[in-house]
Amino acid sequence: MYKLNFLLYPNVQNYHITKESSLNILDDNDTFNRLKKEFLFKYKFENLKTIDFSKWGILGLFLELKGEIAVSLGESQAIIDAALEYEKLGFNITWLTLNKQGTVNLDNLKLKKFDYIFISSYVMDTFVKINLEEIKSISNAKIVSNASAHFDKTSDIVIFDCYKICGYTSCAIILYNNEFQEQNLANIDALAIYLCFENLKTQNFNTSNKKLFIEQLKKNFKEDLYFFVDTQETLPYTLHFGLKNIKAREMIRTLALSNIFITNGEGCSLGLSRPSRVIQAMGYDELTSRNAISLSFCEEYSLEEIEKIAKFFYKKYKQIRLLNEQ
Repeated sequence: MYKLNFLLYPNVQNYHITKESSLNILDDNDTFNRLKKEFLFKYKFENLKTIDFSKWGILGLFLELKGEIAVSLGESQAIIDAALEYEKLGFNITWLTLNKQGTVNLDNLKLKKFDYIFISSYVMDTFVKINLEEIKSISNAKIVSNASAHFDKTSDIVIFDCYKICGYTSCAIILYNNEFQEQNLANIDALAIYLCFENLKTQNFNTSNKKLFIEQLKKNFKEDLYFFVDTQETLPYTLHFGLKNIKAREMIRTLALSNIFITNGEGCSLGLSRPSRVIQAMGYDELTSRNAISLSFCEEYSLEEIEKIAKFFYKKYKQIRLLNEQ
């Protein structure tokens, strides 16, 4: 099996759960309190809470934070959906658009003072890197950042998407200092915190595959391969590209039958058949956005393995093209 989509589909582990991990309002909850302390110490925050990582869960964050809020169009679907719901309630959201190169347009940050900015250190789907220190130089707003694929200590509030990290739950873990009221013990998902933290402690990224994959894909696909974003400007353990005249989901399904797993972005893990919203936000039409494919690397592969995978990619690509032309 070649797992080239681990940032969106986690490698689920067989964790051992004990009754000591449960919460009881009549107990001292020593096991949970030690876990919470260790989690917060690792990332240097004062408190945490859990929410459902959906538009309704994130909407709750918006309603608690209030103030002037800006949201990058490069954020997770749940955050985008929550911001749209927030606007429907009569509140104002300032949207940070994406440039054709995949970077976030920061011009709106200079127009007024913001209290919170929902912007991560990378754009969803393409994994284009965002310099949060640059954001801080422009605005005094607190940064709310999704750290599931990359943690940036510049963030003021951090979101971990448990599904993408451990695969067991749809919760999100929010790390914060003093922005929220302390969560009622009975509403905390202790199991999600445990499973997420166990996976974060062993989370592994591989940065040596990317260059080799680029070389081999170019060698095999030639003019049928193109790049939506600069590969040097994305997280070093990710690769994003497009294949001409084919829908990404056709490649995804075909390769999965051979135990090679890829993705076209966050929509895949959400069970959506829609093309990448992020690519369309960059200014591409819907048809072109269906060409987009994302890879992410957690294991090291030899040159021989990468050559084999790239050749197999191209073989399946040509087969699909021929079938589509009939």
